Amino acid sequence: MARCDALGVAPYSDMAGGLYRGYLTPAYGAAQSALGEWMAEAGMAVRLDPAANLIGRYEGDDPASPALLIGSHLDSVRDGGRYDGPLGIMLGVEAVAALSDAGRRMPFPIEVIAFGDEEGSRFPAAMLTSRAVAGTLDAVPFEMADREGVTLEAALSAHPPFVLSEVEGRAANAASGIRASTALSTNGYLGAARAPGTTLAYLEAHIEQGPVLEAEGLAIGTVTGIAAQLRYQVVVKGVAGHAGTATMTLRRDALAGAAEMMLAIEAVAREDLSDLVATVGRIEALPGAPNVIPGEVRFTIDVRSGDAARRDRAAGIIQQKIAAIAETRGLDIAIERIHDLPASPCDPALMDLMDEAVAATGWKPRRLVSGAGHDAMVMAALCPTAMLFVRCRGGISHNPAEHVEPADAEIALQVMLGFIERLGARFGNA
Repeated sequence: MARCDALGVAPYSDMAGGLYRGYLTPAYGAAQSALGEWMAEAGMAVRLDPAANLIGRYEGDDPASPALLIGSHLDSVRDGGRYDGPLGIMLGVEAVAALSDAGRRMPFPIEVIAFGDEEGSRFPAAMLTSRAVAGTLDAVPFEMADREGVTLEAALSAHPPFVLSEVEGRAANAASGIRASTALSTNGYLGAARAPGTTLAYLEAHIEQGPVLEAEGLAIGTVTGIAAQLRYQVVVKGVAGHAGTATMTLRRDALAGAAEMMLAIEAVAREDLSDLVATVGRIEALPGAPNVIPGEVRFTIDVRSGDAARRDRAAGIIQQKIAAIAETRGLDIAIERIHDLPASPCDPALMDLMDEAVAATGWKPRRLVSGAGHDAMVMAALCPTAMLFVRCRGGISHNPAEHVEPADAEIALQVMLGFIERLGARFGNA
């Protein structure tokens, strides 16, 4: 928890007075340096992969065995909370540290991975780094740019090689001395893919980002799967004009039209009376002057449901309503699908192991679905996945008020260690 808090301020944040850590920003590099030191102290050999994910490896009894991968993401949304992502990484580090302190080796290696862009808060795409690791990324959109016009290609080339200072490790395989990774390049990005058969399973602990556990008085819960997601970029074009001289009846106001569209999007989700949710999370009005009628508006739509068919049906209705509003108001629209992630169930056998580990700590096992997306949904294409939710106060996330009780983090750590022990026993008997 202290380490998550430490990463919540400069130089590990790119914004003053709050937390924003985007993929390949200076704060991202600084956070990797600190995290690398902590990984090495826990007894891990540390490296940077070609997609700029930081990975710490703790060897098992058989280094050739497929590895258990424990991870989450190091990036954050703008003005976000300190535990969404980093807590899962730190719990992985602490689990390895506990094994190392006890002189324990599992039958398999353990690798803790800090993914770079789960949030997609810098570039207009998310989970590039986990997709690269899972081998599901066919091509990398290096030409896409952030708000300042910096392309992914330029950001990758400028990212400094990872350097690990001399660290007193807990185990013989701990990194020591000064080590630098190879400079990153666009040519090697897809080389982050893990070979089939080298990954035993993927485990991710994460704050719930919802109110269920708190409402039921539970500290942790086993995740059954992750809801299907669709994300769109919408561009609405009207005609910019003087705010004082253009009469109301003759206006083609892109922002007024977009506002009506957003209410229609909300209505579609509300009227479904299910787990369906639809969100407009980003909006930009141009030219952005107080005395000018907006001539262009850009906004995003995020549609999610545990049922992919329900999600797709709602997305279709939303697009029809947007088109109808645009036609009535004399506006032009362009809708681009930028994100399509199917529902991702967790592995049933791993869920059983997680429930056993939860029960062993004295807590009642509780299973629940995740409405939020996680790197685990991408990693499911590579290997079986398991997720553990940790209670967060008020269900608040993506917000500076995000809060986790240290006692709950300790419970999560014990559950993870129990899960690892049970996985080791099953692996040994396989």
